[in-house]
Amino acid sequence: MDLSTSTVLVTGANRGFGRALAAELLGRGATVYAGARNPDQVDLPGAKPIALDITDPASVAAAAEATGDVTVLINNAGSATGADLLAADLNDIRLEMDTHYFGTLSVVRSFAPQIAAGGGGTILNVLSGLSWVSFPELGAYCAAKSAEWSLTNALRVQLADQGIRVAGLHVGYMDTDMVRAVDAPKSDPADIARIAVDGIAAGAYEILADNAARQAQAALSGGVSALYPQLP
Repeated sequence: MDLSTSTVLVTGANRGFGRALAAELLGRGATVYAGARNPDQVDLPGAKPIALDITDPASVAAAAEATGDVTVLINNAGSATGADLLAADLNDIRLEMDTHYFGTLSVVRSFAPQIAAGGGGTILNVLSGLSWVSFPELGAYCAAKSAEWSLTNALRVQLADQGIRVAGLHVGYMDTDMVRAVDAPKSDPADIARIAVDGIAAGAYEILADNAARQAQAALSGGVSALYPQLP
């Protein structure tokens, strides 16, 4: 894919990894719509700010109406409530699913017809190594990301005949506000953005951006005992 001729929508582009993605794409000559709940927070020269709350169907529909020429969609917007499945408020758990699963699906349903009408293109869902392995203290987030991975697989097959390639980016911790309190090795978002955009350009279906993602995927074949060695 020639990204210099592409028009890209990045959700959650006002900060963190979304901002890094938008910057990487702009550097490659793409036209970039930077989606954010508050578009006034978008500070990237050259980006086109657009109001977009992926959990609000009216906002998603308005964004689709305001664009019309998107050929690449990057579903990056996310939430991280730190909700434990047994102890947390159910509203926090619902927010994770409303954002990562229903929100992502809502955006795809609104923009896939636009991408298909333009001759096809790519949808990239920003997933996680936690799509494949769950940490109890982040149970709601892990469940939502796992659901988004399943969604990605289903849409990948369903949209192929429309010329739309659906890719998934799996990555561990990045040095963003979302995981500021986590004491663990973190990747530079700019480095992961470059890997992600390289994957889009190469037509990859699955992009494993770091060792954490590769190790999580490898553990799947080992079953429960490999994923959760702490179990008796």
